[in-house]
Amino acid sequence: MNVGLYQSAATLSALERWQDVVSQNITSAQTSGYRKRTIQFSSEVAGKWNINPSAKNAGRENEHEVLFTRATNGINFLHGETQPTRRDLDVAIQGEGFFELKGPDGQKFYTRNGEFRMTPERLLVAGAGLQVMTASGDAVTLRPGTDPITINRDGSIIQGAVPLGKLAVHSFDHPQNLIAIAGGMFIEGNNTGKHSVDDPEIMQGYIEASNVQSLREMVDLVLIARAYEANQKIITSIDQQMGKALEALG
Repeated sequence: MNVGLYQSAATLSALERWQDVVSQNITSAQTSGYRKRTIQFSSEVAGKWNINPSAKNAGRENEHEVLFTRATNGINFLHGETQPTRRDLDVAIQGEGFFELKGPDGQKFYTRNGEFRMTPERLLVAGAGLQVMTASGDAVTLRPGTDPITINRDGSIIQGAVPLGKLAVHSFDHPQNLIAIAGGMFIEGNNTGKHSVDDPEIMQGYIEASNVQSLREMVDLVLIARAYEANQKIITSIDQQMGKALEALG
């Protein structure tokens, strides 16, 4: 077994996963409320290798651990920059929390993207037509007419002088257990520790940008390319050495 060959191959696989993560971040950098995908590398013991099995006293002193690179995906939940839009239906959360949305089948989604809009039926919805939910578990229905819409700091929605409900904002004790899906949204995983944020800090006329730094992601792409090339050269060198050894042995 050529340990170096397998180690380099495992590293190439980990680099490909890193490249996928960086590409996803760059693609979604302009999506409001998007949370940067991350990847962490660690060494995993795959076994032990006796470097001199023919030695008379071959024992633990001749055994070396065989390490392989392991890649683990994660999510960076740091807040993005708050940007003004001057739209009445745009809102941003200052501090912890996620807006709650509901799909046609009743499934709940959570997002930091507060780019809301009104349907012809006057429902308040987010991306893909998901209904924006209130703290009481109802959808938000806007009234006919041109009365101004005010969304207060605590998330309460008022059209003219008529209250329409309060935006549902939830926080999670273990956000790393959330399951990321497209559009900067999440669904609950196991043991997320969800609880309502009773006193959120909502800003009307603002949205939260993604927390992706595009320049940093481009630098990472360069690093990935160089590391990939280096490991390819190692594999080529090992392959050539093995070929020469086989030729010498006949």
